[in-house]
Amino acid sequence: MLWSPFVVLTSGCHVQQQTQVALNPEVVEQDSIAEKMLLYQRNNGGWPQPGGNAINYNKVLEESTKTKLLSEKNKFDTTIDDQATTREIKYLMEAYNKTKNPAYLKAAENGVRYLLQAQNKAGGWPQFYPDSSGYHKHITYNDHAMIDVLWVMKYTATGQQYFGLLKETLGLDAQKAVDKGIECILKTQFYQGTTLTVWCAQHDSKTLQPAKARAFELPSLSGNESVGILRFLMAIEQPSDAVKKAIHAGVAWLDAVRIKGIKLQDIADPKQPKGKDRVVVADPHSVLWARFYDLKTNLPFFVGRDSQPKATLAEIENERRTGYAYYGNWPAKLIDKEYPTWKAKNE
Repeated sequence: MLWSPFVVLTSGCHVQQQTQVALNPEVVEQDSIAEKMLLYQRNNGGWPQPGGNAINYNKVLEESTKTKLLSEKNKFDTTIDDQATTREIKYLMEAYNKTKNPAYLKAAENGVRYLLQAQNKAGGWPQFYPDSSGYHKHITYNDHAMIDVLWVMKYTATGQQYFGLLKETLGLDAQKAVDKGIECILKTQFYQGTTLTVWCAQHDSKTLQPAKARAFELPSLSGNESVGILRFLMAIEQPSDAVKKAIHAGVAWLDAVRIKGIKLQDIADPKQPKGKDRVVVADPHSVLWARFYDLKTNLPFFVGRDSQPKATLAEIENERRTGYAYYGNWPAKLIDKEYPTWKAKNE
């Protein structure tokens, strides 16, 4: 796939690359978004998520903000959550390809070095590094964080997606990281007795078992994150028997836990705090998957901020019902189109 000349920076918002044309050969061409990325990058090479939110690179930075960012360069709040660090590296490599500004190449290289350093002994990536407090240290598939990193490592190892120069300096290290990451994926795939299933959104970095993250993210089998993992495995050329086994088992499990006959519907409800609600209604033509499935029974469950699993979406608080994706159709294309194509190629 090719990166678009447009980059998604905030939900629903696309920003076109803007460049300042050099007036003479000594002036280095600049990209306005990339320049902001340089300001936000920490000295360890990674990027933060200020206030827990993705950085809005559309926003005009006041001089006071720039000064503050420069003073925060040594902070250890760097993360891979919600594409932090990985989206900046990818954008900077594309910006370098267009501007040949060496600062963007160097920043991207430092970002990849940060990711290489953040990989743990098991081959996985934690949500935050070097912060290892609480669930930050877990191997994090949640919201596809580790898979985003593995794609960056793959591009660095192969030189794809404008990563040719990084391949020259970091390609061998990146390939080793990819190999270790695949080993981690295979080792964290969950067994129910002798049956191989899928993955949890986060796994303990030492035991490799499913682990709890936020209050509403309990150990479980994921109908969402497992899809991204399987897609990465299916992109491996000449997959090993172990990788093939993981793919076959994962797709079979997702196929078996599909939920037929219901759909989600957002409705107006003046009695709710924000005047809206999300309900489950019957629809004979709809197929959904749950975000969380019980590790033993494969039954879907739903968790609010009290960390108590419930059997139905209606049993958790409105704020979570309307603010988190507990149902989705994430595996549909994988099962119906991508897997059959992959299977025919690799049988």
